[in-house]
Amino acid sequence: MAWRVCSKPGCPNLHQATGQCPTCRATGDRARRPHGNPYTTPGHQAFREHVLARDPICVECMAAPSTVAVHHPHERWELVEAGRDPNDPQYGRGLCKGCHDRHTARTSPGGWNAAT
Repeated sequence: MAWRVCSKPGCPNLHQATGQCPTCRATGDRARRPHGNPYTTPGHQAFREHVLARDPICVECMAAPSTVAVHHPHERWELVEAGRDPNDPQYGRGLCKGCHDRHTARTSPGGWNAAT
């Protein structure tokens, strides 16, 4: 694979992937999630396991197996802000990857739907 310059303006680091170099990517991740990734905690893993066992078929398309446990009807940050437990399975539903990606593209202002 060819060496490339990091895509972050001003960073001269060379790396063998597309986008930002590992250093800039890690810096961005820490800024975005200063307390770590909440989706790798034991509480979230239990949430995911419970939701996918309860909803083995995608609750949106009703055709594909559920592979992603998402917070619904409120987003994880909304539950935390309201003082609710975001790892409570009552706040989740199972979706297939396609339905999850389409929903995120439509609704996540910081994700794929972000204005450039």
